[in-house]
Amino acid sequence: MKIALPRKVMMIINNLELHGYEAYAVGGCVRDAILARRPEDWDITTSARPEEIKKLFRRTVDTGIEHGTVTVLLGKDSFEVTTYRIDGDYEDSRHPKEVRFTNRLEEDLRRRDFTINAMAYNEEVRLVDVFGGMKDLNHHLIRCVGDPKERFSEDALRILRAVRFSAQLNFPIEPETAAAVRKLAPTLRKISAERIRAELVKLLVSPHPERIQDAYELGITKIILPEWDAMVGVEQNTPHHKYDVARHTIQALKNVKRDKILRLTLLFHDMGKPAVRTTDEMGRDHFKGHALVSEEIARKVMHRLKFDNDTLKKVARLVCYHDYRIEATPANVRRAMNRIGVELFPYYLAVRMADIKAQSARGRREKIENIVEIRKLYQEALLNGDCVTLRQLAVGGRELMDLGMKPGRELGCMLSELLEYVIDDPQRNDKEILCKYVKEKLSL
Repeated sequence: MKIALPRKVMMIINNLELHGYEAYAVGGCVRDAILARRPEDWDITTSARPEEIKKLFRRTVDTGIEHGTVTVLLGKDSFEVTTYRIDGDYEDSRHPKEVRFTNRLEEDLRRRDFTINAMAYNEEVRLVDVFGGMKDLNHHLIRCVGDPKERFSEDALRILRAVRFSAQLNFPIEPETAAAVRKLAPTLRKISAERIRAELVKLLVSPHPERIQDAYELGITKIILPEWDAMVGVEQNTPHHKYDVARHTIQALKNVKRDKILRLTLLFHDMGKPAVRTTDEMGRDHFKGHALVSEEIARKVMHRLKFDNDTLKKVARLVCYHDYRIEATPANVRRAMNRIGVELFPYYLAVRMADIKAQSARGRREKIENIVEIRKLYQEALLNGDCVTLRQLAVGGRELMDLGMKPGRELGCMLSELLEYVIDDPQRNDKEILCKYVKEKLSL
């Protein structure tokens, strides 16, 4: 098998080999190249020690030199070059207490997580596949290298990575590996929130976010996202739904593009339903106020997983407004743009569409037509430059103070009132018209 290595990767490998060392591209980049996917990063493994690597390249960074990793800088690109190593005992289900360098590539590959990530390649030797990675790629399997219980005991994050790779590649997890996941899932409690967050997001934005159901069945969500487990089996006995809350969420996730904000919003959008569910005398379920409870849960979970503030704010706002339904009129759309935010409005429309498509067929055509018309009116409002924010208002605090108003709450309320006045009719966004309105209101 021949893999087309990037020119700079070849330069690094050739330089190491010219000085008597072995060197290979290794891990996920080899896997992705075989699958005709574009690797995000190219990692290199070598028999050279870190100090020897640093002597051979002009620009390097000690990114993990205690574990044998040196980053080589070539132009604007960077490549991690790591010495063959054997990991010592793991003391925290994440990091080895020590590493020992070795001259044998096989020993380095033996310590890796899954067979499909334990292959190496260079132009001279071609593919090195000691643990059956190609066989598992051909059979579409996620399988641990060696004993899965040992691999997961060494690094508990691998438990979540198994499901993440399953979602990215649409490969099932091999039974013995799955059994080890199920047994050792509780050890994920030892993993940092940041690591959990990164793997969860990768799973969600993968081509197969429905694999989160595997995470539930293997006991992973019980540890990292118990809020998901609370949705499983919660039926929605209403003409507008045909799935329970968890299955509806999975369908909605599949209905939007692979965008972090959209996928997170749909993960959380109905998490409040189990808490607010009521059933009337006719046996019909109701979920009044679920959007606000879902927003509260989204904020709590995202704080727990240490998401950045920008992502948290956007997702929480979209969760809050995911069920915001309006008649498609220009004024209604402008008001919705004001409440939700001009930047977030396309996300709101995408979330609404995904939600509708994951419901029953009842009224679906009318609901979709409504979204399409709202999108059209939104685009027209943008094209016309309609005022939907205070920043676009033809007057500000200075003009109102010139009319005799004093700074403070009353002035702020008047600006908000003027904005509502203009949202009803964009033609009113004129300084003279607005000043006249203020004078009449204040009897000036």
